[in-house]
Amino acid sequence: MAHVNYPTSSPYYLTPQNSWRIGYYVDRPIPADSTDTVFTVTPKYQYRPDKLSYDIYGYPVYYWVFMQRNIDIIRDPIYDMIVGITIYIPTYTRLQNLGF
Repeated sequence: MAHVNYPTSSPYYLTPQNSWRIGYYVDRPIPADSTDTVFTVTPKYQYRPDKLSYDIYGYPVYYWVFMQRNIDIIRDPIYDMIVGITIYIPTYTRLQNLGF
């Protein structure tokens, strides 16, 4: 297996690997902040965190950020994104400051 360099936008960026396997997943937590936006999921974004990520950040690759910021509400980044749940969304500037 070739060594993969995961981009900073990937949830696997901090996960170690060697020439033949990826290591145990290393979490990338996103702590609460006063700049976070409160958002209630609408039918447009049900099961589509990638679409929400694109509409907010301009990139679909940040779909996993919603799970990391709302870990007590969202355990599965896709199927727990259902209509009516209220989540916190970090700003793009804050993601950049966190190294994402």
